[in-house]
This record gives sequence, C-alpha cells and structure tokens, in this order.
Amino acid sequence: MQYPNVNAHIHTPYSFSAFAHLTEALDRAVKENVTVVGINDFYSMDGYVEWRDEALKRGLYPLFNIEFISLQEEDQKAGIRVNDPNNPGRTYISGKGLKCPPCLPEPFASELAAVSRESNAQVYEMCSKLNDVLTANNVGFRLDYEQIKCNLTKGSVRERHLAKALRLAVYNNLENNTDAIKLLLEKLFCGKALKSDVSDYAAIENEIRSNLLKTGGAAFVPESPKAFLPLEKVRQIILAAGGIPTYPFLADDAKGGFTDFEQNVEKTAEILRQRGIFSVEFITTRNSVEVLERYAGYLSDNGFVVTFGSEHNTPAMEPVELFARGGTPLTEHLKQINYEGACIVAAHQELVRNGLKGYLDSDGNVNIGHKADFIQAGDKAINAVSNRRD
Repeated sequence: MQYPNVNAHIHTPYSFSAFAHLTEALDRAVKENVTVVGINDFYSMDGYVEWRDEALKRGLYPLFNIEFISLQEEDQKAGIRVNDPNNPGRTYISGKGLKCPPCLPEPFASELAAVSRESNAQVYEMCSKLNDVLTANNVGFRLDYEQIKCNLTKGSVRERHLAKALRLAVYNNLENNTDAIKLLLEKLFCGKALKSDVSDYAAIENEIRSNLLKTGGAAFVPESPKAFLPLEKVRQIILAAGGIPTYPFLADDAKGGFTDFEQNVEKTAEILRQRGIFSVEFITTRNSVEVLERYAGYLSDNGFVVTFGSEHNTPAMEPVELFARGGTPLTEHLKQINYEGACIVAAHQELVRNGLKGYLDSDGNVNIGHKADFIQAGDKAINAVSNRRD
C-alpha cells in the first residue's frame, strides 16, 4: 500500500517562514502531492482560519498546531540538553490538533499573550542594538522596528526578521552592488570574511544572524526568563486549546550525535510518559533514515502518536514533501507511521471541534486503547477532503 504524503509541521509568516505567503506553502504541497498539511507557528494560532480555508480550497486536509519553547529547571540545573543542543533544560514543545477557530480560555490566553509579548520585546531590544552597530559604522541608514513588524511579519517578530530586514536594507541602499555589499557586511562583521555568495539571500541572512544576533554578536540580547514557561504549564495551555502535547525530537545530528535526553529512546519514551506527553514528531531532514526507522518505529510501536514535518522556519526553501537527511526518500514504513499519526491527530481535532472527547481528554489522559479506531476515523476525514481535489 502507498501511503499519502503528510507534512505536519510547517511554519508560516505568522511566525517566521521561508514562504512569503501562507498560500505559497499550500500551493507547493499540491504540486508535490502532499495531502495533509499542518500549520505549526511559534506562540501563534492566528493563521488557523486562513490555513483551514485555503487548504480546503485545494483539497488538502489541514492540521492545526502550535510551538513553544519551554524550560525544564531540573534538566537545566543538571546540565541536561533536551532538544536544544546548546541550552540545557530548554525544551521545544508542539501542540497538535488544536481547535479551529482557536479557543483558549483564561488564564491560559493571557499566559500565551504574555510569552508572545516577551518574545517581541527581546527582538525590539536587538533592533535597537543593531541600530547602534549601524550608527557606529556610519552606514547612513537605520532599521525601523515598527516597519519591520508591519511589513515583514503578521505580528510575531523573530530575530530572523531582523536579519532579513538588515539584508534588504543593505542591498537596497547599495543598489545591489555586489562588491559594496560584501565590503559593508564584512565591516559590520568586524572584518570577518563573508562565507556566502551575495546572491544567496538565505545564506547571507544566516550569516547576519550568526555574526550579529546570536551569542557573542554585537546586537545579541539574552532572552528574559519570562519568555519561557515551565513545560507543565505549556502542556496545560495546549490541552486547554484542545490539542495534543507533542515532543519534537532532534535525534541524530550530522555527526551521528544525540542530546543527553535523547541518547536512549526507551528511556526518553518513559520520561515523556511520566511528563504526560504521548505524542512526538521529527523534522526529517535533520536525521538519517536509519535513525528515523529506529526511533519513530519504536515510539509508534509503543503507543506514541508520531508525525513528521519540515519546519520551513529558516530563509532556505526546501521541498514540502518530506525527505530524510541528504534528500534520502522516506521508506514506506516511515510514510505509514507519519500518515497514521496524522490520522489520529485529524480524528482528534474533528471530535474536539464538535465538543467531544478526543485522543486525549482535557486532563491529558490518553486513549491509547482506541488508537486503531482513531486511525480509521482520521483516514475517513482526510479522504473526504482529498477526494474533492481528485
């Protein structure tokens, strides 16, 4: 059996995205024969209704997801790297299958809004420091935070937006003169040679971010502790929004290494269960197909909902259809795992939307014994939408 293609983790311009417009992601999904598509923005559900309406127009089944950066203080104190390879204790958490239209009761709505404000406030400070760098180097222009927010974002401002804004400003002010652009950027980088070709916009923006906005850069601003909610609080927010708390695995890096938390998948699975998390995901281009088979296979066989995605939260444009590291195609077994996971999420969000109990109840208790029923129900819901395209 050939399983439909699923991409359950796509960032849109409602956070930061490789796509200029939300519909660009959906148009690419149609061209690449991806049937199920999941919006997955940081701290934001604002794109859900547009995602739903535009996906259904194209015969795509929409999933409604969200992403947080949380903090596990015990892991931080113990120096345990979870799924951020550079910051012990910092833990990315997604929510899958949230209600659409979004519905988040208090106090959770205010807590989510506060985290989003803190994230924007950090970038505002970075913009101010970046302008100090521009002034010190007599470049003749400055960045306007409000214009960046208005022209490049949907309200959520990330450091990648600053990198893009600076790249645009440099290129526009120097009228795309390659030599002048190279010289100015190297000047802003304190004489550090440019690694990328000036025509490679995504790579240039990554160099701007690395040299000026990350730790050690002249415009770096550390994140406020207020920007990180405890993992349990994030779990509660996701449940209150109708979703399934989901742990994003980093799994193996390019050198075959793993974080401390993920070295032993059996142990990781047990800790996740203890923390009330029964769903996981992988960004497949990070990983070898062998590790995906081993990790995703084990987790799926042991009761976890497993989905895959691409992120698209950098300037680089990659396919919407999923591949493992190096462009290696996913096996049919991996496609099965991904599709069945998407079916469970689809069935869950259909039930919750109609006021019924989903795969998890409001307290986070999981319905593992009915996994096959949810796969069947989700498959029916997905096919009802995709058949419209056929």
